[in-house]
Amino acid sequence: MKTDENKSVFIRENPRFKSFSEFWPFYVSEHSQPATRWLHLIGTIAGVTLLVYLIASGRWYLFLLGLIPGYGCAWLAHFLVEKNRPATFKYPLWSFMGDYKMIALMLMRRKF
Repeated sequence: MKTDENKSVFIRENPRFKSFSEFWPFYVSEHSQPATRWLHLIGTIAGVTLLVYLIASGRWYLFLLGLIPGYGCAWLAHFLVEKNRPATFKYPLWSFMGDYKMIALMLMRRKF
């Protein structure tokens, strides 16, 4: 019988994913600590809020600044809490999608 630890090791040894559904278990395993998930939530909400503000205030050309809070909080969480390398370095699109899926599930109080 495989444990979650074995599953995580297996996933890390086979990092080629063909779909988001294959990537999702890896993403979840890389966000095992509640503090990591909360820092992602805080950073993403701050980033989206900043992005909306910049667009609404006519400063749309500064929209890349909206990425700083989200990625800043997420990367701090990975380096300081999880002690792992952010998946966004290898899988930027799927990591972005995973972040929003994880946050949606958190806000709906659903397990993942």
